[in-house]
This record gives sequence, C-alpha cells and structure tokens, in this order.
Amino acid sequence: MRALPDSPLAQISVHPQQTGEQREPGTIIGTLVDQKGTGVVNAHIQLSQDGQPTGKEAVSDEDGHYFLSNVSPGPFVLTVIVEGFTSQSFSGTLRSGESYSVPQISLSLATTVTEVRVELSTIEIAQEQMKDEEKQRVLGVFPNFYITYIPNAAPLSTKQKFQLAWKETLDPVNFIIVGATAGVEQARDQFTGYGQGAVGYGKRYGAAYGDFIIGTYIGSAILPSLLKQDPRYFYKGTGTTRSRILYAIANAVMCKGDNGRWQVNYSGILGGMAAGGISNLYYPKGDENGIGLTFENAGIGLAGSAVQNLLQEFVIRKLTPKVPSYGAAKP
Repeated sequence: MRALPDSPLAQISVHPQQTGEQREPGTIIGTLVDQKGTGVVNAHIQLSQDGQPTGKEAVSDEDGHYFLSNVSPGPFVLTVIVEGFTSQSFSGTLRSGESYSVPQISLSLATTVTEVRVELSTIEIAQEQMKDEEKQRVLGVFPNFYITYIPNAAPLSTKQKFQLAWKETLDPVNFIIVGATAGVEQARDQFTGYGQGAVGYGKRYGAAYGDFIIGTYIGSAILPSLLKQDPRYFYKGTGTTRSRILYAIANAVMCKGDNGRWQVNYSGILGGMAAGGISNLYYPKGDENGIGLTFENAGIGLAGSAVQNLLQEFVIRKLTPKVPSYGAAKP
C-alpha cells in the first residue's frame, strides 16, 4: 500500500549520517604504585592502538598519577616503563567520550643480573707474587727472595724493587751471615787497618754490612728501576740438563727486562762495579780496591752469580719448602 503524502509514515526521512554513533575522543587516567603502595614518580606510560604506537605518552607525578587526553575510542594498550622496575602492560577499550579509569597498577622491582669481573692490575699481581717470594727460605731458614718460580711472573714496579731490597737487607738471618763473615775476616786478620778486638770486629761488621746494603740496593733496586730490568732469577726447571746449565750461566750476564724481553744485565754488572768502588770510602788505607782490582772483583762476582744460578736451577728449589704452586715450573 502506498502511503499518502500527509500520513505520519510518509513524514519520516532516514539519513545515513544520523544512524552512525558519534565517536568522540576520551581520556585515560590511572595510578602506579610500588610493592609497598607508594606512588611511582617519573614513570613513562606509552599508548598504542591498533597494534601501533600513537606517540601519546604521559609521565606519572609524585603520587603516581598519570593522565592521557584526547584519546581515540577503541581498544588500547598502555606500556609502563620506569627505571628500576619491571615493564608492564595494560589493555582495555575506550568508549566514545569516556573517561576510562585504569585499575591501580603495582610495579615490581627489576631483577637484573650484573656480571662483575674483577681483574687485578699488573702491580697487584706482582705484589701477590712478591709476597710468595718473601716466604721462600732455603731449608726454611736462609732467605731466597730473588728468585721466581713463575715463568711469566709480573714485572716489579720501582716501589716493589725497593721493597724487596729492604726486605732482603733487614732480614735477621742476613745479620747473622754478615756477622759470621766479619768473624772470619777477623780470624784471618783481613783488613789489618781495622785492628783486633771488639772495635776491629765492629768495623769489619760495618764494612761487610755496608757492602751488602750497597750491592743490594744499587744492583737490585736503583739500577733495575732506572734501566727497567728485573733483578730476579727466573727459574727454568724444564728442558735438558745441558740447556738448563747454559741458561743458568747465561743469566749471570743476562736478565729479563720489565718488558718481558731478555737483555744484557747492566744492573748486575754495573751494580757490582759501583759497589766495589764505593767500598773504597770506608775500607782501611792500603786495603782499597784499585781500578784493576774493582774490575777483577766484578768478574769474580759474575762467576759467583753463575755458580749461584746453577745451584738455584738444580739444588736450591728442592731445599726450599715454600714454593708457589700456581704456574710454577717443575724441576
């Protein structure tokens, strides 16, 4: 049936634009707290819609409150990011013109695993190795500080070279050895200018100890520091007997530099000569070492060093109870 123009049905006009729902932007509000219920400040709340970030972001205030305005209606995801806490997400659907209140979000502290690597410096490594060397005593009595059983021992710093010389010259056993040396000299009436009796013995003791101190400090501390050379004997302990013998003899005139390379042992050679020259200042007239005798004594000293190195290589290690076990060369 066709409606008449004046009928109510005929007066109803349908417009498509009036049937759709009006989509007005809304707001999102919420609060962030920690596990104790305290508001979390400076948290960043990022908004995503349709799987893409919108670029809208809010920052929580000192009470943990945050506010996002002019948000398009529809599904949304909030991502909460704050330093020191685990990131969290919340999803919901915002209706047209709605003020959406997000349930309170409780953030958990982040549990991060941090790898801490502690590496000792070269000086610290050398200090630890030197402590082991200062425990080395032949037969548990006689100091044997100037030998290392660690093939790749760290080089000593200037301070450590002087510390080792100080330890050597003040060791009580060396006082006894010097005393015995002075006693033998007095019994043989060496350095007659010193005389006999307690006074003569005291002078001989002072001269012998002076030789010991000067030789140790110049040859094992001062010159090695200036020339950057290592005053210690590096125990070989491996290879054929012949190779070890040659190594020990060569080390009378060769040494390892602080750079790890082998070089002429200027410290030991010049140190022995310097100590002999200085001793002329306190030995009696007629008993001083002339230039020729100084060089002769230096040669004798090198020969003595070679013999001592041979003993270190083949004998003394077996008689030294406290030898570091880490990285030590085996006989």
